[in-house]
Amino acid sequence: MSYGIYIGRDHTADGHAWLAGYGDEPSSHWLELVPRQTHAPGSTIKVGVSPKSNLPGVRSEIPQVAETFRHLRVSYSHYLGVPAPITNGGLNEHGVAVRDIWSSSRAELIAMTPPDQSGPNYSDLARIVLERARTAREGVDIIAALIAEHGYSCYGGNSHIIADPDEAWVVIEFAGAQKLWVAERLGPDAIRAARPGWIGEIPSAPSDTFRFPDHFIRFAQDKGWHDPAHPFDVNRVYGDAKGRWEGVQWVETEMQARAARPEKIGLADVVWSIATEKLTGDTAGYGQVVPLTHPRHDALRVMWHAPVGPVTAPLVPVFIGMSDVPPEYGPHRYLTSGESARFLDDRRARRNPDSVSHISQGAEVTRSAFQAGKRLMHLAFQSAGPILAEVWTHCRATEARLAQDLPDLLRSAEVLLDAGEARLAARLLTDHASTRLLAVLSEAETLASAAEARIRMADGLNLARTPRRPQQIW
Repeated sequence: MSYGIYIGRDHTADGHAWLAGYGDEPSSHWLELVPRQTHAPGSTIKVGVSPKSNLPGVRSEIPQVAETFRHLRVSYSHYLGVPAPITNGGLNEHGVAVRDIWSSSRAELIAMTPPDQSGPNYSDLARIVLERARTAREGVDIIAALIAEHGYSCYGGNSHIIADPDEAWVVIEFAGAQKLWVAERLGPDAIRAARPGWIGEIPSAPSDTFRFPDHFIRFAQDKGWHDPAHPFDVNRVYGDAKGRWEGVQWVETEMQARAARPEKIGLADVVWSIATEKLTGDTAGYGQVVPLTHPRHDALRVMWHAPVGPVTAPLVPVFIGMSDVPPEYGPHRYLTSGESARFLDDRRARRNPDSVSHISQGAEVTRSAFQAGKRLMHLAFQSAGPILAEVWTHCRATEARLAQDLPDLLRSAEVLLDAGEARLAARLLTDHASTRLLAVLSEAETLASAAEARIRMADGLNLARTPRRPQQIW
């Protein structure tokens, strides 16, 4: 289902906006740094869903652009049959950040989705915006053009928040293969949580704040779903008709109260909004926080990353200007879809190419940050004692230390970039991020070993089929 939250710059201590969130998927997750790439004329990319997807469709090829942008993203291996690898978004070199958030379409739209639906799926759209958009508004244009030309493949409807340092947009894509989409601009005074993606009343024609295709309102009228004598409410007409969910209302109210303080909203508040145990548990496959800023060099753009839900994992800053990601934070076989039937052995490859693991042997022998984070999470969740509170305190203290160090690091890298020493700046950013990512991993393992010993001493391992967890609003 996923979750995203946008905080406009008018509400923040540092005067810049934030985009944060996580994905809700059961499979493995890993951090990727994708370089800028050039593509030969006539190149294509494969998009869409397959006949095995929950709402079946057909894969198709669409044209690739001549150049795609450098970006950071989190990928994962399974969700409702959508072909892997999948992404909910991340941050690109131009400062465009993307969050994908589930948004259920009206039941009749889901029912009319043909079994041969084609065109980009939600992950394709998130990835393509990261690859091609220089601004959030251009990201909306890209989605609109792709749907108009190639259609849209879905599992029941979806949405995206696309943000840059100047503005953000909520874009909802609807099921039914009718090329229906709508976008709402979020200004500097916005605080918008999405789970699911939601847009309310819109005007009868597109404006600077609301955008949609020409047939968007007419189609609903033709179906008898909308009376033109009343305002057009997108959620009521095309969505789940439930309005803003309870969890969305709760976290928006909490963030508005924080914004009303003299100090306004800072990093710790944004982290809280995606880490609080009232919202975040095992279903959160990772955590992501992006400060939407205009640094002097694109390499200095920052994305804070946690390998699992940040309720029990600290977020660590990673950078567009890094040269690589530690393999511990890359793909592993743990919870990766299909790996239970594959081997790190190629003797059967001739008879069955898919019998060989998709994970390299070198990567698999490293520790998995995702697996270590899940272990600590479930030790904290099953304990009736203070372990969850202790882990939370440790995570937030870690983030505070990292935030304190960050300005000096960025200034050092800026000096190097100003001097034309891009290679040295990349090395500095990579060494800094890698050292801290690996330190956080080691701390998670140490905390987990201590927590397991405490729980075992108290005979507290939960061996029942019903897992223990904090009470969440959703």
